[in-house]
Amino acid sequence: MDTALLIKMGGSLKGGGELLDELAAYPGSLVVVHGGGPSIGEWLNRLGFQTYFHQGMRVTPPEQMEVVEMVLTSLGKQLASGLSRRGRPSVALTGRDAGLLQADLFDPALGRVGEVSKVNTDLIQRLLQTGLTPLIAPIGLDEQGPLNINADTAAGAVAGALHLPAVFLTDVVGVLRDPQSPSSRFTQLSESQARALIQDGTIYGGMIPKVQAALNALGKGAPWATIAKGTQGVLQAVLKGTTGTRVMG
Repeated sequence: MDTALLIKMGGSLKGGGELLDELAAYPGSLVVVHGGGPSIGEWLNRLGFQTYFHQGMRVTPPEQMEVVEMVLTSLGKQLASGLSRRGRPSVALTGRDAGLLQADLFDPALGRVGEVSKVNTDLIQRLLQTGLTPLIAPIGLDEQGPLNINADTAAGAVAGALHLPAVFLTDVVGVLRDPQSPSSRFTQLSESQARALIQDGTIYGGMIPKVQAALNALGKGAPWATIAKGTQGVLQAVLKGTTGTRVMG
């Protein structure tokens, strides 16, 4: 039986069509969480908003949240349509749908930025049972309305809640000892090793939320998590352990 996987698609990935081909061809069940950072930034700039980041998270004032939700919802529909055309029937969701992602405010200073507090796993399981692939936009919901959630963080929470292995697809080959040398990739890291590499600065910048999300997924119930480059054949290579960096508990 083919392994069911949680896939996180990065918003910065190029060649999205090839990646959709890869996902559509996978023989097992998939749950997909997608980002959309570049598109969000483009629309905010187009509308005259200034954007800032704090520790990898987009500061999201309430007046920008509507734009963030609009862009992520639209992107999810496009991705679901693309997968469906390739023979994998898919449905686009956000945290608003049937309480899919309940969330808490992360830090009031960051505006409408949240962290997942509960995942409606029953909804996801029902969709999988009917042969549908859920594509989840990282929008959570609290009593005041929608919250912008870092897509890596959301993916880790969903993977943990479903007890699924998590694959974080990005534009780099994995965690590197030397960021200028792809051959310095760590093939596997323990939780303690990963935390030490964050502490000493080897893991830095945009890789920090990915590794922390992988650790979060493990802590919540995922058996393992891999950070890998989204290229042809990546999913089978991840399962064989021949690509990316696998983080183990």
